[in-house]
Amino acid sequence: MLTFVTGNYGKYVSVKNKFSESQINLNYYKCDLEEPNINDIDFISKTKAYQAYEKIKKPCFVSDTGFYVEDYPNHPNYPGAFAKRSGVSTNIDQLLDTLKDTTNRHAYFLDCLTFYDGQKFYTFYGRSEGTIAFEKRGLSKKEAKSNLWLVFIPQNHHHTLAEMTDEELNNRHDNHTSATDLFLKWYLNEYQKNK
Repeated sequence: MLTFVTGNYGKYVSVKNKFSESQINLNYYKCDLEEPNINDIDFISKTKAYQAYEKIKKPCFVSDTGFYVEDYPNHPNYPGAFAKRSGVSTNIDQLLDTLKDTTNRHAYFLDCLTFYDGQKFYTFYGRSEGTIAFEKRGLSKKEAKSNLWLVFIPQNHHHTLAEMTDEELNNRHDNHTSATDLFLKWYLNEYQKNK
């Protein structure tokens, strides 16, 4: 059984359905892991995967997401891996106020999922391009990874993630890639067969 270690229940809910569809049992271990103070999503993910393994002593994975605003005033591509610690993902009103005079509202999520089996790290990336709305739109959802869903409009769409129905979320046409999907495919087709 695979174990997902995270303190964010929304992250767990968002991946649980994908694992169920692939008939893989997913164990949830609720734990907030310490993040190194560096704006490098890959390094953070691997550090947390190692911590998680040391805590539960069995193969597990972690998932982290960076949020990059192309023309963030005086700080391009901010906040990156600091989305949570900077307060950007929790204080959406402040983010909107900071960007009120910004015309280029392009942003993207970068997901980084790292699986560690005690011997080797396996890392997968997902990316979702889009823009930031001028106001909060939609309702908070249990599967939302962050409050940024209220303002993030995926490429080729007119609604924020928080406005989308489950069907719209599952059938997005924004060319996004999913770290979870890539990991599942690899785990089923390569990792399990070599064990």
